[in-house]
Amino acid sequence: MDKVLEIKNLSVTLDGEELLKELSFEVGQGEALAIIGPNGAGKTVLFRALLGLVPFSGSIQWKEGIKIGYVPQKLYVERNFPLSVEEFFLLKAKNFWLPEKKFREHLNHELSLVGIGVDILKKRLGEISVGLFQRVLIAWSLLAHPDVLLFDEPTAGIDIGSEETIYSVMHKLQDERGTTVFLISHDLNVVYRYATKVICINKSMVCQGVPEEVLTPGQLSGLYGKGKYYHHFEHK
Repeated sequence: MDKVLEIKNLSVTLDGEELLKELSFEVGQGEALAIIGPNGAGKTVLFRALLGLVPFSGSIQWKEGIKIGYVPQKLYVERNFPLSVEEFFLLKAKNFWLPEKKFREHLNHELSLVGIGVDILKKRLGEISVGLFQRVLIAWSLLAHPDVLLFDEPTAGIDIGSEETIYSVMHKLQDERGTTVFLISHDLNVVYRYATKVICINKSMVCQGVPEEVLTPGQLSGLYGKGKYYHHFEHK
């Protein structure tokens, strides 16, 4: 398996506070890496470091030429925000006013992949549901043909039906395109079902490995504190 990312001794300190300390791990192409840990553990800080948005020490080595997409946890849009879904996507076109036929075809394909019909394009961003908007964000990120997708709590605040749709999209991307997925999630059932590899952090590395080895009562007690996690798995 080709290596997509190698991290060595990654540390992040902001305003004198150490937010991450000496993380080391690697990720292979097509893997689904789940990042778990309590609130304030540095999970989102890790994503920001991977995207080059915060200063860090240590080494972050991406595979040469890699394209990275990012789907944020929350992006609030006012209900009366005037931009339509179509106009939101056209911000990525070479010509906003006269997009190429190829761009239209590509957009329609990505919408289909995330389970959205083209009729949504005429709606305003503020009118669609949270779950639908999350899928719009995924389709937006796919327009650039990323090799890696970073999901920060992609199902936070949405209904169960939308959750299943989003995770089925993640599977499609891995199976059909070999996309590498990074996932921050507090839902251990989701991690067990969808991740091929897990890293557990609380500012520093607590544990890492395959879900079957990492998601044990002993490891999770060390990560979250005794009795402070929900431990229930649904095996396939």
